[in-house]
Amino acid sequence: MAEIGRVEDGGRELGALNLYSDRVDAFDDESEHVGLLLASHAAVAMAGAQQQENLRAAIATRDLIGQAKGILMERYKVSEDQAFAILVRASQNANRKLRDVAEQLGSSGELVGRGSG
Repeated sequence: MAEIGRVEDGGRELGALNLYSDRVDAFDDESEHVGLLLASHAAVAMAGAQQQENLRAAIATRDLIGQAKGILMERYKVSEDQAFAILVRASQNANRKLRDVAEQLGSSGELVGRGSG
């Protein structure tokens, strides 16, 4: 086995390419160079796909929280900041992520963990 390329970005490992051969010294310098190029391209593609997925999730979360704030603003006749504070308090009281509290409010109309205050 030979580890041809390990790709890192600021200490964070993005990828590696391990090649196996039943022959000793099967990989020369050129093989290692080509392997490192392949590992680098694959790591960059994976990092880009992961970043894109993270952005999609952030937008979806933002939309859910916005919808939940709108529900609370209408229901309780409060400001946007007050509605967000209600969501945060409910999230803390229920020990659940803000996104999950907002999603439940939007789908069921129920605000979990509302507690007093």
